[in-house]
Amino acid sequence: MASLLSSVHTTSSIERDPRWLALSERDARADGTFFYSVRTTGVYCRPSCAARTPRPENVAFHPTSAEAERAGFRACKRCRPTEASLADRDAALVASMCRLLEESTVPPPSLDALAAHVGLSKFHAHRLFKAVAGVTPRAYARARRASRVRESLEASVPVTRAIYDAGFASSGNFYADSSARLGMTPSQYRAGGASRTIHHATGPCTLGRVLVAWTDRGVAAMLLGDDDGELERDLAERFPHAARVRAESAEWLAEAIGIADSTQSVERLPLDIRGTAFQQRVWEELRRTGVGDTVSYTELASRVGAPKAVRAVASACASNPVAIAVPCHRVVRKDGALAGYRWGIARKRTLLDREATIRLRSRR
Repeated sequence: MASLLSSVHTTSSIERDPRWLALSERDARADGTFFYSVRTTGVYCRPSCAARTPRPENVAFHPTSAEAERAGFRACKRCRPTEASLADRDAALVASMCRLLEESTVPPPSLDALAAHVGLSKFHAHRLFKAVAGVTPRAYARARRASRVRESLEASVPVTRAIYDAGFASSGNFYADSSARLGMTPSQYRAGGASRTIHHATGPCTLGRVLVAWTDRGVAAMLLGDDDGELERDLAERFPHAARVRAESAEWLAEAIGIADSTQSVERLPLDIRGTAFQQRVWEELRRTGVGDTVSYTELASRVGAPKAVRAVASACASNPVAIAVPCHRVVRKDGALAGYRWGIARKRTLLDREATIRLRSRR
């Protein structure tokens, strides 16, 4: 009887350990953070091992492979825990392709060349790159070329030379969408964005204070906080070189307060937000979620076509400049628990509770 109670206690404590969840879900993100051994087989494995999930009472956790071996366990021949994990190998292959793209200028390497460089098929190379990096090789190369232009402009290199040195075939190709690449024209960028004017206003709402900032194209930021000084400092950090003009009253402020108080009119709000290609994809997907719905970081990563880029998705959510209108508050952990929120967990809980009520009323 005592033995049975001891076994139950051990099983319960193992199942409460967060490492057990990673083991049960074969979470490759946990690889390298710990190893687990199985008493009945005498082997130890990495968390993502595809072997049958062991009974919890037979499991022990070890911080390193060396400690597992000192405890008398041998390495699993299936997941090979002493070698680089599959995730690490994939990351190394993508890093190698990224280096090739970064070292090349005119023209950028083709997909065939990238695949040959890492010894994969063209299809596999493209799928792997997108899964790990979150964008396609072409989008990555385009972003790197734009980055080279920015670096050259900041170093006072002539605009035309900066464009060609970065690998653009012609100045026309670059100027066709220079606003999307730089957020402004090259001459404006060289001036540090000083010619860009952002109007802003603050006001009270049920979530505290709200700041809305806008350009002639639409709302560039909607921030939540407890006092105006904090919000204006946040805005200054986001747009350090722009001319920031305070407006005493504005139509956009009334719109922002209405959204903060009741999630109304979000679909009518024109946005002028800048981000990387991957961030834009995450934000656009978030805007497709319905009122009262939630999505996990893992599911959101799959929706944007990058199932392995969960951390990049979380980073994109944290970088969101427009609270509520880009509803990053609807992103939760896989188990449904509330994860971090740029403007505070309490506000996130309030928003989700409010939206759940709105959805319930709409069904009556």
